[in-house]
Amino acid sequence: MEFNDKEQAILKPYFTNLDQDVFALRNLPEVVKGALFSRYSRTTKSLRRVLLDEFIQDQDMAFDQIVSAPTKDETVAIQKAEQFYDRVLVGFGDDSVAELGGAHIAIENTSNVVTKILEDGRIGLSPLEKSTRYVYFNQKKNGKYAYYREPLLMETDSALYEKTCDALFDAYTTLMDPVTKYVQEKFPQTDSSDRAYQSATRAKVCDILRGLLPAATQTNVGLFGNGRAFEYLLLKMYASPLQEARDTAAAMHAELEKVVPSFVKRANDKHGKATQAFFQQTQAQLQAIATPSSTQNREVILVEYDEKAEDKIVAAILYESSHADLATLKQTVSKMTPDQKQHVLDAYCAHRQNRRHKPGRAFEHANYTFSIQANYGAYRDLQRHRMLTQHRQLLTTNHGFDLPPEIVDADLKEQFTAPLLSAQNAYNEFKDQPGQAQYVVPMAFRLQWYFTLNLRALYHLVELRSMPQGHPDYRRVAVAMADEAAKAQPRLTKYMKFVHRNQTGLERIESEKKIDEKIRQVKEKYG
Repeated sequence: MEFNDKEQAILKPYFTNLDQDVFALRNLPEVVKGALFSRYSRTTKSLRRVLLDEFIQDQDMAFDQIVSAPTKDETVAIQKAEQFYDRVLVGFGDDSVAELGGAHIAIENTSNVVTKILEDGRIGLSPLEKSTRYVYFNQKKNGKYAYYREPLLMETDSALYEKTCDALFDAYTTLMDPVTKYVQEKFPQTDSSDRAYQSATRAKVCDILRGLLPAATQTNVGLFGNGRAFEYLLLKMYASPLQEARDTAAAMHAELEKVVPSFVKRANDKHGKATQAFFQQTQAQLQAIATPSSTQNREVILVEYDEKAEDKIVAAILYESSHADLATLKQTVSKMTPDQKQHVLDAYCAHRQNRRHKPGRAFEHANYTFSIQANYGAYRDLQRHRMLTQHRQLLTTNHGFDLPPEIVDADLKEQFTAPLLSAQNAYNEFKDQPGQAQYVVPMAFRLQWYFTLNLRALYHLVELRSMPQGHPDYRRVAVAMADEAAKAQPRLTKYMKFVHRNQTGLERIESEKKIDEKIRQVKEKYG
């Protein structure tokens, strides 16, 4: 045992064990965790010894005042945490310390415009948003539907703005009963439980109707992230032309300062304001040189791919089990026959049994760029993929909207399309303020964006997002991406065996049956 009885008593609250090589930290503020790991990288001491000698027993660190903050004055605790961080940063850390501490934050009653900004980060943040699939969005607050009243649009024409959004919510609400009846008649309950059937039909109804929800619709989102990611997010939001984004940034900043003050303090100081100005100047310049809009004629277009990808991937595969340098291996591969290359690829991927058996990193040597045009609802689902480059255009009504086939089949087309056309007219009235005009655009309208991703990420995206329980709109995009890549490079995509192309009527029913089984197992296990 490394520690005597007294030391063990001091350390016990902060670690899951004191005598094993693997342990977790607990009961420590995020700032302490970050600083502790930073120091850990520059000492021969064990982590627990570092905490004891250099943090707890160093009087200058005022460790007891930080860790026991819940029982002390909160302002004092925050100030002590700031001092603690500054001491560590000057002594043996750098900005990467902010990646070792994190925070959970909830942002409620925010629009579907700002949630996309919150969720744009590629790394460092993990968002979870209230789903349009499992929750009805027709509830009113103080007699009003829950959508963001954008200040500039309200100032321009509040009557038009509210009339447009209200009409969309009215249609959403009015169509619930007839669409539910249609779904239940088309997909009657068979061998599923009442719970599973009700959940699956509810999801189907929500899927059909979500296109009526305007981007102004308010929702809730939770974020977990590290300090550096939060700081960058705040910088971008403070620089946004949207009032809601700036207000949300200020509110988030105030709350994050209560839990990770040192990690976000530069988001709005003189350095932060300089970065914000850089973002704003860039946005203004790009807005001034924007080109005319156009609409692509297919939902998914493979814009670009590497024609030498196969050789690069085969060389990378061989590299893993070789002691040759990469340049030599590339020369070797260039002289191989197609059958020889296929043999290598087969050895690497042919044994996949399900989508979780992902190809290795050699597949990261092939890159693809897809131009995509799909409705905003589908984008919201596909945006969640992080290990790729994506960029979207502003929401607009210029590219038309998608009409769910179930609405046509149920003879509800007019009730569904009338408020969409009204929203299109309202957008045209507000389009001189393109950022703000996004708020009146319903989710049924199409958005243009691109994905640039490697082959490994493509396997993950298309096999996950084509699963039968998914929304048919994003499933269609995923399948089209797989098919476009297969046309270009069939030998590299032949192992993409878990792309589901068949349409499913009641998408969630099989998943709900599995949940029933899990519920049964839990009851059996715990009583």
